[in-house]
Amino acid sequence: MSQGEFLARDLEVTRDWTLKLIADLKGDDWFFQPASGLAHPLWLCGHLAVSQHTLVFVRCFGQSILADEFTRHFPIGGPIKSAKEYKYPSVENVLSTMEDMHEQTCAAVRKLSDEFLEQPAFGVDGKSIHPHYKDKRGAIAHCNRHEAFHAGQIAMIRRLVGKSFLR
Repeated sequence: MSQGEFLARDLEVTRDWTLKLIADLKGDDWFFQPASGLAHPLWLCGHLAVSQHTLVFVRCFGQSILADEFTRHFPIGGPIKSAKEYKYPSVENVLSTMEDMHEQTCAAVRKLSDEFLEQPAFGVDGKSIHPHYKDKRGAIAHCNRHEAFHAGQIAMIRRLVGKSFLR
């Protein structure tokens, strides 16, 4: 198995877990915030799509493929507003964007050579290196860790809205 195939498989396993966590969310569950300013499941799902886009397509391929009108709703490091304060895209739109970005990501990553993965993963400016990794392999691995982190937040929110524990 190539490194690209290994990384894509890890992304798929983590996404499968995220999808199980959101599968039974309904109505207001999508917008539940444990406290003001904290993430809600809809924001987290949109953020995962935007972050996957940034980590893989921007940092590894130097290109943007996700529409600005979507990314502006889920700024990395930006404030998280409640659904009462802000008009987010629909749940269906966020989930379909998340799915489409993930499919494109896994297809692209699966084909990557080891040599490509060893290259630096620069930011939008073409120069900056992220503090958590230096190469494209690291950017993709960080994408997986990042999703697992946010899946944990979704798991906590599930319990707070009365959903059962999942394994």
